Amino acid sequence: MPIFPPWPAQPGFRPRIAPLPALADEIRGCRLCAQRFAATATAHEPRPVVWFRPGARILIAGQAPGARVHASGRPFTDPSGDRLRDWLGIGEDIFYDLSLVAVVPMAFCFPGYDARNADLPPPPVCRRTWHGRVMAQLGDVPLTILVGGHAHKYHLAAKTPVTETVRSWRDHAPRVFALPHPSWRNTAWLKKNPWFEAELLPVLRARVQEVLND
Repeated sequence: MPIFPPWPAQPGFRPRIAPLPALADEIRGCRLCAQRFAATATAHEPRPVVWFRPGARILIAGQAPGARVHASGRPFTDPSGDRLRDWLGIGEDIFYDLSLVAVVPMAFCFPGYDARNADLPPPPVCRRTWHGRVMAQLGDVPLTILVGGHAHKYHLAAKTPVTETVRSWRDHAPRVFALPHPSWRNTAWLKKNPWFEAELLPVLRARVQEVLND
C-alpha cells in the first residue's frame, strides 16, 4: 500500500500565480513511471510536483522530490528546502511566488527508496519526456541555480565530481550557479569546504537580490 496521503495535500494553499495550465496539467497527469514506482520499497504512485511559470526570474534545477515533497505537493518543503532558502537569502514568500521562482527538477516525481532506504536516482525518462518542452516555455531566465550532480550533468554537461564543479562556480556566474545538494547528508561536505559559505554564498545572495529587484 502507498505510504503517502492522497492528492491534494495542504488544503487551502493557493499559489499567487498558477503554472502554465496546458503543459503543467500534462505533466501532472503523467504516469509513465507507475510500474517503476510500484516496484520500489515505498510502493508509491506517481505524483508529479509541478512548479513553474514563464516569466520567472530564477530557475532552480534540482534532482527529484523527496518523500516529504511527495506528500506536500510543493517543492522543497523539507529541511533541504530550509537550507536552500538560507543559501539564497530569501524566505518562503519569495521562494513560492511563481512569478519569481520556478523549480524544475530532473524528475518531477519522488523516485522512491531502494531496499536499503536510499534515494533512487531520477528516472531518465522524465527528463527525456518533459524537460525540452519546459525549458522552451520558461525561455531566458536571468538566474539558474543547479542543485546537485544530476542537474550539473544535464545543464552544464559537467563531467567533474560535484566538488570540482561547485568550486568552478566563477566559470558560470553570474547567470548560473552550481551548488551541492542542500541535504543534511552534505553537512560534513560543508565543513570540509568552508570556501563555499565564505566565497560563493555572498555572491549568490547578492545576485539573487539583483535579479529579483531588476
